Amino acid sequence: MGEVDLGGVQVTTWTYGGELPGKEVRIQRGDVLRAHLTNNLPQPTTIHWHGLALRNDMDGVPGLTQPEVPAGANFTYEFTVPDAGTHWFHSHVGVQLDRGLYAPIIVEDPADGADYDTELVVVLDDWLDGTGRIPDTVLADLIKNGMNMGGMDHGGMPGMDHGGMPQSTLLGGDAGDVIYPHILANGRIASAPRSVTAKPGQRIRLRLVNAAADTAFRVGVPGVPMRVTHTDGFPVQPREADTVLLGMGERVDAVITVPDDTVPVLALAEGRDSYAQVIIRSGRESNPAASDSAAKQLEQLPVLAINDLKATEEVTLADRAPDVSHTLVLDGPGAKYDWTINGKPYNPDDGLPIRDGQRVRVRFENKSSMFHPMHIHGHTFQILGRNGRGPRKDTAIVLPGEALEVDFDANNPGQWLTHCHNAYHGESSMMTVLSYVQ
Repeated sequence: MGEVDLGGVQVTTWTYGGELPGKEVRIQRGDVLRAHLTNNLPQPTTIHWHGLALRNDMDGVPGLTQPEVPAGANFTYEFTVPDAGTHWFHSHVGVQLDRGLYAPIIVEDPADGADYDTELVVVLDDWLDGTGRIPDTVLADLIKNGMNMGGMDHGGMPGMDHGGMPQSTLLGGDAGDVIYPHILANGRIASAPRSVTAKPGQRIRLRLVNAAADTAFRVGVPGVPMRVTHTDGFPVQPREADTVLLGMGERVDAVITVPDDTVPVLALAEGRDSYAQVIIRSGRESNPAASDSAAKQLEQLPVLAINDLKATEEVTLADRAPDVSHTLVLDGPGAKYDWTINGKPYNPDDGLPIRDGQRVRVRFENKSSMFHPMHIHGHTFQILGRNGRGPRKDTAIVLPGEALEVDFDANNPGQWLTHCHNAYHGESSMMTVLSYVQ
């Protein structure tokens, strides 16, 4: 617990090692990661290794895969890292995710690198901790006051409807439940951004991570096309895009060629009339006012739908009929800000049964008026798109009023949380368990 500079804005918050985001971890695919957690927080905590299909007892879900690590205690995570890609880790206790307890973990593939010269990791976040509110109070207010967002008076804010909710046509309606005073890229607000130096013509692999609790981001580089190559760590058939939309928990890798001029990597907070940026300096100095103009232009450009991408052949699941299917109906909020799956509150002992070796189909049906980025622990699934098999992922947006079907192979026995990656929805019961049985 300590003070962090967001770029002229000082906040007291919780971090990994005093840095925001926490220090990047890099490791080779197939190596063993050993991470020692010392909990100096005033509350218990855990770490979830988002995107890594690791051993069940290392997955970091309190009450399901491990006990909480008490304040003042230590815990060592140790596991083999199975898959290359852009991943991240974060607390999985309460709404601690909506503080500063997150960091990227990049799992390198020795075969990578032929199509780019260097990398830039960009971690996106929505920020309120230490600004007069804390996530626990916000959640308590949501439960007490329903969708009045903690009893705040935010009528008339840009990007809000008359009920004070962020709105997005792209997301099918409501774009969030919480008002954030700051939007961050690599721990900095847009007026004081991080920057990197590059040479014109250099190819940069952008590794984009949405670590936010309640905000989707539309990301692009004005005037520079992106070649999207991976999502959630897995390769896709490359597609050129002006912008991509990342739900909470999602990741995208894209290669850009550096132009002669300095450009921003812009992340528009969907429905919130604000943005964050990281500057790529390759020419004359950038003008902050130019980023404001570029952000407005970026908002008008086409958005690549990640769910419509195609996995490359080597990571496409073999054709196979499902052995078991489960439908997960997403609904809410109730009068006490209840978000549910199949109309039930979360019960870790009431899992959906699957068996080792099965092909599992999960159908997410969104009956609510808000999007939900749904995340399955311990596995990666393949989206069953409109045109056949889509990308391999671990987190995917389910739009309001729509359904999304995914398949995965049950090859990692244990009890695996499945939940909405909006931190406030998940903590308000939009969680269930895919439970291996004999």
